[in-house]
Formats: sequence, structure tokens, C-alpha cells
Amino acid sequence: MRILVMSDIHANYTALEAVLKDAGNVDETWCLGDLVGYGPDPNAVVEEVRDIKNLICLLGNHDVAVIGRMPLETFNGDARKSLMHHEKVISASNMDFMRSLPTKTKVRGEVTLAHGSPRDPLWEYILNTLSARLNFDHFDTPACFVGHSHIQCMFALDVEKDRVTLEHVRPNEVVSIHPKLILNPGSVGQPRDRDPRAAYAIYDSDARTWTPRRAAYNFAEVQERIRAAGLPEKHAVRIAEGW
Repeated sequence: MRILVMSDIHANYTALEAVLKDAGNVDETWCLGDLVGYGPDPNAVVEEVRDIKNLICLLGNHDVAVIGRMPLETFNGDARKSLMHHEKVISASNMDFMRSLPTKTKVRGEVTLAHGSPRDPLWEYILNTLSARLNFDHFDTPACFVGHSHIQCMFALDVEKDRVTLEHVRPNEVVSIHPKLILNPGSVGQPRDRDPRAAYAIYDSDARTWTPRRAAYNFAEVQERIRAAGLPEKHAVRIAEGW
């Protein structure tokens, strides 16, 4: 099956549209969480995701906060301002949809899915080889797909050498899935790897391959909506620069 894997849309509808168009026809879509937070389009994003056929969607930490299961004080000032705005404007039906989504890891075939990490699905960032090493014992499948860091990358465990490596994968470069990998598709709505294009990946479960992808979009129109909504200027600036 050809599967679209995406994460951290963060209320950026324009970026989401670009990813769905760029990905083309897929058999399933796996979303690793954070539909809301930061961006100007929480309702449009949730409604678009709700309509995706053959969808698996996890909750991210921003989603959990908006539905009232995590104190907003947990977040920094700018992130909290956006969440407070989203909490006010999101529709009841979209709130109900989000409340129906799981926060725990999910296993699909040879892959474990998590928002943050298999060890701490909501909060832990896998940013370096040390945090990756601590997580390899927390999933039994050959691969684990995670989001949360907004960085498109791959961690590999060489069992024989007992060595973990970090690789910043290149767009359209096909990776063979083998034990044991932690793979991050990057962020759709707010990349932080110095590439402002929307990030995602295509997983082929039959060929056992992972292909990171990028999709360009009009971030200027998203910046306009961020400013019009009175959201923090930082969130407008960073989407143009990928930080």
C-alpha cells in the first residue's frame, strides 16, 4: 500500500492542501498529530483531515491542550496565545472529532506510530542519538514513525555495532525499511529544519520503503491570516524561514 505519513499540520490549511495535492492518490493516510496550534486555520485543517478516507490520526500535545486535557500553562507564551485563540474558535463538531482520537502509540503492520516518541507519545522530542537510543527498546516493530520535532530525519540502530546514527534525509531519496529505524516525516505546517516547504513522507508497505517529500506553498497568504487573527508575529515569521 502507498501511505501518506504526515505530522504537525498546526492549523496551516494552505500547507496541508499542498501536501495532499503533491502526494497524489494514496491507499491510507497516517497523521501523527498536532492538527492545531500556531497557525490561523484550525477549523479548516480539522475539517479537511476528517474527510480523508482510510485515515489513522493521533493526537498531539497541542490537540490535547485544545480539547481541555492538558493545562494551557504547560506551553510557552506564544504557543499558549495561539491555543487560547483556537480553543475559542474551533467548532463543536471539530472538537468532538479530536476528542475521539487516541493519544497512545498505535501499531500498523511493521510500524509503530507515535506523536512524540514511543516512550512518551505526547511530550518527548527525539532530537538526537541519545533520545533515540532510549526509545528503541520501546517498540517491537522494525520501524517507528514519529513527529513533534518538526524535523525531517531518520535515526538508525545498528544492533551488531550497538550504534545509533542520525541522518537528515533528502527529499525524494528512497529509504529501505529495515530493523531498526525511527523516522520523522517533518512538519506540514511549521518546518524547523531550515526548509520552509511543507514536509511529509510516502511509506510503501509492500516495497518497505520510505520517501521523504517536500511541497512548496504560498506561505505569504498564511502569514496574512496569522496577522489578521492577531496571533503572535513569531509564528508568521518562522514559516517563511523554516525555523
